[in-house]
Amino acid sequence: MSSADSRRRVAIAGLLTAAFMIAEIVGGVISGSLALLADAAHMLTDAGSLALAWVGYKLADRPADPQRSYGFARMKILAAFTNGILLVLLSLWIVWEAIHRLLEPVEVMGNVLMAVAVGGLIVNIIAFAILHGGSKEDLNLQGALWHVAGDLLGSVAAIGAAVIIMTTGWMAADPILSVLVALLVLFAGVRIARKSGHILLEGTPAGLDPAEISADLASLEGVVSVDHLHAWALTEQKPLITLEVTAADGADPDLLRRAVKDRLADRFQVSHATVEVVCAGNDTALTAAGQCSH
Repeated sequence: MSSADSRRRVAIAGLLTAAFMIAEIVGGVISGSLALLADAAHMLTDAGSLALAWVGYKLADRPADPQRSYGFARMKILAAFTNGILLVLLSLWIVWEAIHRLLEPVEVMGNVLMAVAVGGLIVNIIAFAILHGGSKEDLNLQGALWHVAGDLLGSVAAIGAAVIIMTTGWMAADPILSVLVALLVLFAGVRIARKSGHILLEGTPAGLDPAEISADLASLEGVVSVDHLHAWALTEQKPLITLEVTAADGADPDLLRRAVKDRLADRFQVSHATVEVVCAGNDTALTAAGQCSH
């Protein structure tokens, strides 16, 4: 799945979200519904977050330069991390407002709430379908997806609140259902922030075990030991590794370096590796043929 495809999906979802946000604000004010206002606030945040995700893709496509040798690839991860934090803050705000509504109940117009919520549900289903068709490994896209998913759940909660209010008159249904949506949004925000934060902190990519990699490379012919192995990721789809290999007597450092890189690419799907090869023993030198020799 290309970055251009993900960028296009995010742009379409962002435009849909921004367009319907206005209707929810108007409907929330008229009906007095916290569920609608919370969802409108969520959609406002989402519109900004989707715009941020789109900018992340645009910057990530820029080429490397002398000041940024890896280019702007991590902008997608930074955008995903920001979106995760925004989801957490938004969920806390909804809970705070719901508590106030429970302490000081507000009259809610169920019919207006229902009409706007149904329209919001349709828009959010379309936006969710567009984003869900993208890459499942793209954290930036997944961050955008969960923002829209939160909106979709918010619309479902608003419809549920409208049904309860119209049939029973129980106004507390509005803030209570808003809290349930907020908890789901909180879970998604924490998950995305943790994953993207792990990459920003240069943590070991999921699926890569340094001990396993070292043991596997040590089994290659001509390898005495593997040391100083570090694994991290530029993005969720681009793991990087640096390591030092001690070559056995008679081994060709260039051939061994190539063999190590090939093994990393074939067995561990790491195509970008920096491998330093040193000869065993302090008094080791290279022969005229380029081999390690005491």
